[in-house]
Amino acid sequence: MEETVGGDVRQRLIDTAATLFSRNGYSAVSMREIAKAADANVGSLTYHFGSKANLLREIYESRTAPMNARRLELLGEAKRIQDRHDRLRAILRAYVVPAFSSSSHGDGGGAEFTRMRAILSAEGNEDARSIIAQAFDTTSRAFIDAIGECVPGAPIDGLIWRSQFLLGSLYYALINPERVSRLSDGRVDGNDHDRAIEQIVEASHASFLALAT
Repeated sequence: MEETVGGDVRQRLIDTAATLFSRNGYSAVSMREIAKAADANVGSLTYHFGSKANLLREIYESRTAPMNARRLELLGEAKRIQDRHDRLRAILRAYVVPAFSSSSHGDGGGAEFTRMRAILSAEGNEDARSIIAQAFDTTSRAFIDAIGECVPGAPIDGLIWRSQFLLGSLYYALINPERVSRLSDGRVDGNDHDRAIEQIVEASHASFLALAT
């Protein structure tokens, strides 16, 4: 019973910290605030994680491992497509679709985690920068290499920059869908994930194909 209760507290601390980091950033949130919001004591945080950096690392590991696994699974399927235009489109979908999945399913997607990633990336905190790199760089390189194979002669700087633009569009579509609805006067639903995925994939597909020589 104690292990079950301890596990519940540990997960509650992880979920609460993720919510607070997504709202306020990493640096502005204290261990005491996390413990209070999770209805726990600071000693529980120290016992389970040791430090705020270790807590952040746990958040990333618990959410990115399943998302990266799903991305790589879909990437493997996409790379078997012969036509390079269709293969590129499938590769882009393999990258984008898992990020739109609900984080409540434990697959690492969802708006809250994406918002946290965006905020932490902008903060420039060294702990966060290192953790983000460990969580995503290997998978990102696999996608950049696969995209490059679909675009003969593409310069590496173009592939890297346009991969960043893809990530940026993914971030913004997830964390601020209301802007799409507002600017379209309600004619476009920013919360329509299927449509958002389609638009991101098609825009990125055209962008990467333009690099071919």
